[in-house]
Amino acid sequence: MIALLLAEKIFSLFLMMFTGYILVKFKLSKPEDSKILSVACIYIISPCMIIAAFQKEFNEEVRNGLFLAFGGAILAHIILIVVTEILSFVLHFDAIEKVSLIYSNSANLIIPIVTSIMGDDWVIYSSAYIFIQLILLWTHGISVICGKHNFDIKKIILNINMIAIVIGLVLFFLNFRLPGPLGDANNSIAVMVGPLSMIITGMLIGGMDLKKAFAKKRVWFIVIFRLILLPVIVLLILKYLPLYKLSKDGRNIFLITNIATMAPSASVITQLAQIYEKDADYASSINVLSILLCIITMPILVYIYQF
Repeated sequence: MIALLLAEKIFSLFLMMFTGYILVKFKLSKPEDSKILSVACIYIISPCMIIAAFQKEFNEEVRNGLFLAFGGAILAHIILIVVTEILSFVLHFDAIEKVSLIYSNSANLIIPIVTSIMGDDWVIYSSAYIFIQLILLWTHGISVICGKHNFDIKKIILNINMIAIVIGLVLFFLNFRLPGPLGDANNSIAVMVGPLSMIITGMLIGGMDLKKAFAKKRVWFIVIFRLILLPVIVLLILKYLPLYKLSKDGRNIFLITNIATMAPSASVITQLAQIYEKDADYASSINVLSILLCIITMPILVYIYQF
C-alpha cells in the first residue's frame, strides 16, 4: 500500500515539473528566469520549510525516535560519501556527478511524501535526514562543487539554512510554537518548496534538448547508481543492523531514512550549479531522468524494505 501511495505522490510532483516546462515551451518565460526562482527557493522558502519541520510537540518518545532518525541519517550519509569516493577512483566522477550521487531530493520530496503516505506525526523524523543533509550539502557539497577543500566557517555558520536549522531545533526542544500570523506565514511559504523546485526543474528542461541530454550514456549510468545501487546498500545495512530496536517505531523511522536515500538527485544541485556557474544542464539532466525513473524504483525498493 505504501509503495502505491509513494508512486502516486511522485507522479504528482512530475506534473508540477511539467508546468515549468510548459512556461518555457509556450515562450511565457525563459530558462534563465529560473535562476531568480532558485535564489528565492534556497534563501527564503527552504529556511521556512526547515523551521516548519521542527514545529512539533516535544515528548520523550518523539525525542528518542528523533535521535534514532539522526543516527540513521548520519550512517546513511557516511555510506553514500564513502561508497561514492571509492567508486570515483575507478569511474572518475566529476563534481556534479559526485554531489548528485550523494545528495537526494530529500528536502523537497521527503516531507510531502511522508505526509501523504504516513501522516503528519511522522514528518518530524524526516527533518533529521534533512538536517544532516543540509549541513553536509552546505559544507562538503559546496566544497566539491567549487573544488575547494577548505571551509569558510563564518559562511557556514551564517548560512541562512544553517541558521534555520538552529532556530528549528531550539524551538523544538523548548516546545515553542510560532505565534499566529508568523506561524501561518512560515507554514504557507514552507509548502512551496516542493512545487517551486519542480517548476524550476521544468523550466530548465524546457530549454534543453532532451534527446541530446538523455542520449548521453553517462547520465543513465549515474542515475542507475543514484536510484538503485547506493540506496540498496543503505537499505540492506539499515534493514539488518539491530539499531532499529532502539525505538519501538524504529522500523518506520528507518523507512523514512530509506525513502530519503531512494529519492532522485537533489534539485538544489541544479540551482547551485547555476549560482556557481557549473554545468547546470548536466545537473538538470541527471535530476530529471532520476525523477522520471524513481516512479518505478522507489516503490520497488520500499516494498523490498518492508518484505
